[in-house]
Amino acid sequence: MSPMSAVLVITNLPDRAVAVKLAQKLISAHAAACVNVLSCCQSVYRWQGKIESAEEIPVLIKTTETHYAEVERIIREIHPYELPEIICVPITRGLPEYLQWIADETR
Repeated sequence: MSPMSAVLVITNLPDRAVAVKLAQKLISAHAAACVNVLSCCQSVYRWQGKIESAEEIPVLIKTTETHYAEVERIIREIHPYELPEIICVPITRGLPEYLQWIADETR
């Protein structure tokens, strides 16, 4: 697998239950090789002209460029926000065996 085809998708969810539900669905569908559900964080952002603050659960999704569209679809299906954060970052370097594992697990 070319390192350029591995990607990290980042999103935040309002609670752990929804984050775990997303993780399980992504793994079950072979859309992702690994999903990290992180500890709660405080997000501060501007929404509709007002400064907002919310506790959120960050989620890191390891997948491939090929599976990005499916990952985005599943996030949109489960995510309760009107405008969910979905950011895709290319993985340009990494342990070759780990990158190969991502490719193998998302076939």
